[in-house]
Amino acid sequence: MRKQIIRIATAFLLAAGLCCSCNRGQVTLVEDEQTYTLDNGIVSAVIAKASGDLVSLQYKGQEMLATRMDAEGHPDLALDPPGANPHGLNPGMTDHQYGFWSHDAMGPRDTRDAVATVTINPARNGRKRAEVSVKGIAEGRKMGTGPGASQDGQFAADVEIRYAIEDGSAKVWTYCIFTHPESYPASAIGEARFCAKLAPIFDWMSVDKSVDFHYPKDHFAGDKYVYTAVQSENPAFGWSSTTEGIGCFILNPSMEYMSGGPTKVEFMGHRDTNQAAAPCILNYWRSSHYGGAEVSVAAGEAWEKVIGPFVIYLNEGPDHDAIYADARAEAAKEAQAWPYAWVDSPAYAKPAERATVSGRIALDDPQGPKAFTRLQVGLTAPDAFWQRDAKHYQFWGTAASDGSFSLKNVRPGRYTLVAFADGVLGEFVKEGIEVPAGGTLDLQDLAWKPRREGREIFGIGTPNRNGSEFRMGSDFRDPEVVLKYAKEFPKDVTFTVGESDPARDWPYLHVPHNTADDVKVLPFFGIMGTGRATPYRIRFQLDQAPAASAQAVLRLAICGTAVPALEVSVNGAKAGNVALQQTRDGVITRHGSHGIWYETDFPFDGRKLKKGWNELTLTVPAGSLNSGLLYDYIRLELKD
Repeated sequence: MRKQIIRIATAFLLAAGLCCSCNRGQVTLVEDEQTYTLDNGIVSAVIAKASGDLVSLQYKGQEMLATRMDAEGHPDLALDPPGANPHGLNPGMTDHQYGFWSHDAMGPRDTRDAVATVTINPARNGRKRAEVSVKGIAEGRKMGTGPGASQDGQFAADVEIRYAIEDGSAKVWTYCIFTHPESYPASAIGEARFCAKLAPIFDWMSVDKSVDFHYPKDHFAGDKYVYTAVQSENPAFGWSSTTEGIGCFILNPSMEYMSGGPTKVEFMGHRDTNQAAAPCILNYWRSSHYGGAEVSVAAGEAWEKVIGPFVIYLNEGPDHDAIYADARAEAAKEAQAWPYAWVDSPAYAKPAERATVSGRIALDDPQGPKAFTRLQVGLTAPDAFWQRDAKHYQFWGTAASDGSFSLKNVRPGRYTLVAFADGVLGEFVKEGIEVPAGGTLDLQDLAWKPRREGREIFGIGTPNRNGSEFRMGSDFRDPEVVLKYAKEFPKDVTFTVGESDPARDWPYLHVPHNTADDVKVLPFFGIMGTGRATPYRIRFQLDQAPAASAQAVLRLAICGTAVPALEVSVNGAKAGNVALQQTRDGVITRHGSHGIWYETDFPFDGRKLKKGWNELTLTVPAGSLNSGLLYDYIRLELKD
């Protein structure tokens, strides 16, 4: 009732003009022994000095988090006895009740205190902005909790967590600075993200356009992996309340600090089964999902990375559609404001330190398209596999159809330029890009001549890093899609080039064929059962027999893998096996649209082909129904 009265009073003041932008947002910062409280009359954020956790977040008097309160209505921060969890919770990441970074500033719960500091004092800037910092120093211990972490922590690095608010805004900015000095030992990071567990009032989850639905507490979700989506395509995601007409979202103004580039599939929201089904928002910057990402730091290596700042945005509207639309609009505004001039840390590159890198990629492929469709261009770390890289920064953008691109706000350093496009098999790579501090770097014209091993005999699908154009390509979220294959293709696949349609006749996934009636679908574990070997047959014609010296190359673009090899047969005779590279990225078990993309070749003697009709067969071996692969594109080339 008290919170409702505060919200009504705030609304009255707004209507009366007493909380206008000129005077309502007088930012205040109050601290006591355990917490900082940042307040601007719209939002109030309480941060624990011991950990850097966001223990309370209020919007116009309404608590937004699943925070337990003490008898006086304050966040419950009672300390346990020495050696226990000082959060006042049971040990373990899943017992957090509010907003937290998985690598907090507390470390493995020893007697050392984090260093709490006011980094922007509102009393010194006309009460326009406030920021606080909570920093944990590792020095012989490991930091972090969550999946993969042991009782003594996980990652040997200092962790500094900051929160900021500004005048007249319904936003809280947060970021985390990881620092590994040369004196620290070798270390690797596991699951790493910010998570906010929300109040029970939130019952509508909006992750992307296909995951935007009413999700009340009593809704049985089954498998939370059906709610994953591409991070770069969804900079705004979160929850709204159909009863209160308010929302809580995370906005990513940049993807430079995230992992895996523009194709990374990730968790962004679900209900937590360990906290009375609390709604969760998750901003993963490093995970093991769908091929995962890596942060490994060597002994003697100095490494530092800033994750964020990103925004926790609180809003309201007449319905969930309006609330979500508003969040997306605010995300676009934040992207325009990036990088933030107000951030003051040596680890964060200021706007004046960043550069613009431009150029034009010219496509030279007589057998391919003449213009680009959705050309993605990125600057990535040298000697790093960008799809699995979380250690470094990445800078991506979409080029024009003529190949011209401009990547803004690039941090100075040495990079590799990478590009890929729909309709073009392969990847453009140019190494040794030196980006200076400030100014511009014009790379001018860059020639991309996609690799060809000979004339193209056929191509099935579209190289676009996923299987969306294939049969069942939009059904990847269905946990029973593997069983659906066996029902829709009881005699498996026979694809006739020139007659068959990929959208009708070629499934996006290739899995063992289920023949049992009693198989079970288990959340998080996929299909419990085995199937027989599954052949996919491709029929095609040649006008004449290949020359005696002809070399054929089967080129496979794979976007999800859970099997080590495919068997290849040509005109009924076994030709060998295609070794697959990423043998386990979980994309089938976890219902992803795609995982790690790669291309692999299978060369064979062209004399195995003949004039007239030919048949090439790809066979997934018998085994677990969770095994197999996802196709992006298949091409046969012949060098006569």
